[in-house]
Amino acid sequence: MQREEKQLETSVDALLNQVADLKSSLGSFICKLENEYDRLTWPSVLDSFALLSGQLNTLNKVLKHEKTPLLRNQVIIPLVLSPDRDEELTRQTEGRVPVFSHEVVPDHLRTKPDPEVEEQEKQLTTDAARVGTDAAQKQIQTLNKMCSNLLEKISKEERESESGGLRQNKQTFNPTDTNALVAAVAFGKGLSNWRPPGTSGPGQPGQPGAGALLAGASSVQQVQMTGTSSQQQSPLLSGVQMAQAGQPGPPGLLTAQASLWLWGASG
Repeated sequence: MQREEKQLETSVDALLNQVADLKSSLGSFICKLENEYDRLTWPSVLDSFALLSGQLNTLNKVLKHEKTPLLRNQVIIPLVLSPDRDEELTRQTEGRVPVFSHEVVPDHLRTKPDPEVEEQEKQLTTDAARVGTDAAQKQIQTLNKMCSNLLEKISKEERESESGGLRQNKQTFNPTDTNALVAAVAFGKGLSNWRPPGTSGPGQPGQPGAGALLAGASSVQQVQMTGTSSQQQSPLLSGVQMAQAGQPGPPGLLTAQASLWLWGASG
C-alpha cells in the first residue's frame, strides 16, 4: 500500500512539473502575442508552437507510462470546507482559488460536465447512432473529397503565388547593355567613324562629291538623249540637266535627285 502511494506521489509530482513547464511556455507565448505582436515573426511563432507541442507530447508520455497509476481510479474527497481565506491554497493556485468553500468545490472537483453539456452530448450520440453504416461512409467520403479539393486549391494558390513572385523578381534586361545603348545614342560612345565608299560627305578628300555625281548623271543623260531622241525625258534627268545648265532650283534638289538616280541605277 505504501509502495502504491509513493508511486502515485511520484507520478503526481512529475505531472505537476510538466504542467508547470507547459504553463510557463504558454504564458510566455501569450505575452509575446499581446506585447510584441508588431515585431513578432512567423518563425518565432512556429518555434513557440513547436515548444508547446513537444511539452504536450512529454506530458502524454508521462500519463501513459507504465509506472503511472490510473488517475481515473483515484478519488478526491474534500476534507475541510471553509468560507475563510486559505493562504496555502492561494499560494498553490497562484491566487486563483483563495477559499475552498461550497461554492467552488462543485466546479473544481467536478468529474462530469455540466448537466446541459451532458444532455447535448447524449443527443449527439443518439443522432450519430441513428445514421446507418452506408450513409455514414458516404458522408465520410464526401467530407474527404471536399477536404481534398480544398487542399488542392490551397496548394495551387501557393504555387501560383510563388511563381508570380519569381516572375516579378526575374530581371528581364541587362543594365550594362542598356547603359551602353543610351551612351551610344546620346553621346556616340563606342561608335566607329568608318563609312562605306560613296556615302561620305563632299568635304572629304579622295571621295567623289556632289559635283562628280552630277557630272556623271549629266553625261549619262546626254547619252540617253542622243540614243533615244524619240522617248520622253524623265523628270529626274530633266531636273539634273536644268541644274547643269545653270538654272536655279530648290536647295538640296541636285543632291536628292542625284542620289535617287544612283539608287535607281544600282537597282
